Amino acid sequence: MRLAYVILMLVLGGCSTNSFNSKPYTPDNLCGIYAQFESWPRSAQASEQAWGIDSSINMAFIRHESGFSATARPPRKHVFGVFPGAHSSSAYGYPQAINGTWSLYKQLTGHKHAKRTNFHDAIDFVGWYNARSVRLNKIDPDDAYHLYLAYHEGNGGFAKKSYQTKPWLLNVAQDVSAQAKHYRSQVVFCTLQS
Repeated sequence: MRLAYVILMLVLGGCSTNSFNSKPYTPDNLCGIYAQFESWPRSAQASEQAWGIDSSINMAFIRHESGFSATARPPRKHVFGVFPGAHSSSAYGYPQAINGTWSLYKQLTGHKHAKRTNFHDAIDFVGWYNARSVRLNKIDPDDAYHLYLAYHEGNGGFAKKSYQTKPWLLNVAQDVSAQAKHYRSQVVFCTLQS
């Protein structure tokens, strides 16, 4: 009976890969992600073409920021150490974009109905933001390490080198850069297989 239940859950779970907040089964395997979510490679490619930032970099940012969770939020602060209070920031969705930056994106791109919970909109945002970092801070478009520092600190914070006082952030940026390289090597293989 237990085996039948497990099989039923696997089958039902497999049917819901396009549900609102389903996440990749293999988040470190870009070919697996693209096989699971058939519209994502088109969205990733559209962002790359629109903004000139390699889709592997944009995908690595979303992987780190939200773990591919459409409704990801930062943790809540606790009142008196017990009662859940407000979230520590307004970051939300796949790109973990804060309210002000998301509003600026919608205003400057004309994507007035864009949602942080929509993968297509989210990866377009990440490409847009990275392209702004290239322009505003003269970061090489293939430099995932420095692009991530600008994404995390904001372009003003990056210009002031605020990241230099955060050794933990430098380590995270190294991890995101390594993930981008890993995805880039995989995407070539995915393309050859399709």
